[in-house]
Amino acid sequence: MQDINSFRVFLEVEAQRSFAGAARVLRMTPASVTRIVARLETDLGQQLLVRTTRQVSLTNAGAVVAARLRPIVEEFDRATHDITRAARPDRGRLAINAPMSFGLRVMPRMIHSFRLAYPHIQIDLQMTDALVDIVDASCDLAIRIARPPAVKSAIWRKICEVPRQLVAAPALFDRVARPGTPDDLDPDHCLSYSTGGSAEVWRLAKGARTRSLPAGTSVCTNNGEVLYSLAAAGDGIVNLPVFLVKDGLAKGEVVPVLTDWQITPLYLMLYYPPYERLPPLVSTFTDFFEAWVHDLDGFDFPTTPG
Repeated sequence: MQDINSFRVFLEVEAQRSFAGAARVLRMTPASVTRIVARLETDLGQQLLVRTTRQVSLTNAGAVVAARLRPIVEEFDRATHDITRAARPDRGRLAINAPMSFGLRVMPRMIHSFRLAYPHIQIDLQMTDALVDIVDASCDLAIRIARPPAVKSAIWRKICEVPRQLVAAPALFDRVARPGTPDDLDPDHCLSYSTGGSAEVWRLAKGARTRSLPAGTSVCTNNGEVLYSLAAAGDGIVNLPVFLVKDGLAKGEVVPVLTDWQITPLYLMLYYPPYERLPPLVSTFTDFFEAWVHDLDGFDFPTTPG
């Protein structure tokens, strides 16, 4: 039975058209290369190479074998590389998916800190507000800000709660009444964070009292930056994470609405494929990310990169 190295030697002879050339590339003696190829031919019962004084060429059988073996060796090399990379906690490439607003406002600072601690880990950051299929998305983990997940085919790790605030531009209340209770909210003036044009449901609490009410569908989008810009322009009331609105509140671009009612917070979570055990590289990022967030004393991130 031949091992993968025998296949590699045969393919290198075919690539170089020379036993001596293959020996140089593989750092072997020509005699060793010749012996390995001869044993492969014996095991297969076929002559694979025609040797002349000037070069080596494939027989018909050799061409068939080379065509079959080449993808096997290439796939073996890729798998070996991936396994070796995943087994090292401090070097390799890590593919991460993050929400757009979080990615723009928070991830540059976080990645900067992470790369200072782990300069040999390369980051491939992709951003989308849609919930990715973590298995098919070719990423090692995803960051999400959402309600507790309903997806059971993946692993979720809660990092912290993300407080939210209802806000609107002061100019909005020059033309509509400022709400004093949740029942005063007009859905036509409430913009929805959602997909597919459906109304977002706002859940509010004041002591033991709770209210759930749908926002409007006059504007629906799955991007918090767009919602904030619309709110700041006076188009309506929005329900957004505090880290997206706190600079606007400080500048007076927007004002808080229903401050005596609490909005149900979201979770900042890490979202993984169904690993039996976190790969070392993923575990390294997870530990750093969680410590970095908690070192900031909760979810009090700046709203601009840097």
